[in-house]
Amino acid sequence: MSEQISIIEGNKAQKYQSLLPQIEALVSAEDDVIANLANISAALKQAMGFFWVGFYRAKTPDMLVLGPFQGPVACTRIPKGKGVCGAVLEQRKTLIVPNVDEFPGHIACASESKSEIVLPIFHRGGVAWVLDIDSDQLNSFDETDQHWLEKLTAVISLML
Repeated sequence: MSEQISIIEGNKAQKYQSLLPQIEALVSAEDDVIANLANISAALKQAMGFFWVGFYRAKTPDMLVLGPFQGPVACTRIPKGKGVCGAVLEQRKTLIVPNVDEFPGHIACASESKSEIVLPIFHRGGVAWVLDIDSDQLNSFDETDQHWLEKLTAVISLML
């Protein structure tokens, strides 16, 4: 497969519906997780226009470490329970934050981030990675994002 993504015009659901099979095709021929996560980050940022897209690896059950990402420089380590990513590691569920300034304990890696969605990626019963997506606009994420991004995290879980 050619390493490119076709970006369609349309609503958010249509964009995700077009993007997901392209990402699956992009990663299907590669077995290196880091390479695949890097391309997934790039594809999401390019196709959806997000401010920041990246992955944090659960290095231990209590610590996330920065993985492949697209966007400005990011926080390198996030403890369990700290910030949105650390809360997802602890709670093991997707979190949508309409306004990061109102999230208790938010870690401001980039002051331009205004809203966020973070999803756990499971492997062998535990959280292995989290997918973190930031927007520079308030209220950017909703149930449509959650639905399609959870489909994507299920695909990623299978490649771990």
